[in-house]
Amino acid sequence: ARRCHDDKTDPRAEDAVISSILNVTFDCSDGESLARFWSGVTGWQWSKQEMPGNPFWLVGEPDHDRDRLLFVEVPEAKTVKNRVHLDLLVGEGSEGDEVARLEAMGAKVVDDRRKATPGGWVVMADPEGNEFCLEGLHDHDQSADATRELSE
Repeated sequence: ARRCHDDKTDPRAEDAVISSILNVTFDCSDGESLARFWSGVTGWQWSKQEMPGNPFWLVGEPDHDRDRLLFVEVPEAKTVKNRVHLDLLVGEGSEGDEVARLEAMGAKVVDDRRKATPGGWVVMADPEGNEFCLEGLHDHDQSADATRELSE
């Protein structure tokens, strides 16, 4: 077991079991469509996983069994703002080019904060309305320590 901190006086420190993130799971109405969208965003492969009574779609890098996006179909529609969201960093090219690419894939700009204070990012939503933030590498370096919130 790994310790999550160096406080050797804490009796829990030696016996602490650390959990790791396996998946970030999205409840959605069309799992295949969202898996295709997020596969396009990340460049990761997507696949349908068959489980009796619980099929789901998975987006992840080949040969990795963690840090994946998982899409599960549910009957309820999204009704409120996400409490958890993904922060994406533009790999190559400009933030503006990436915004345009994601919009062409079905994403929508919710709040363009590139010139706002605090700012440096664009709040977007995927085709089912799940919010995420897109940040350019230059902007990320300048605001790495800033506290950010999604607009309400």
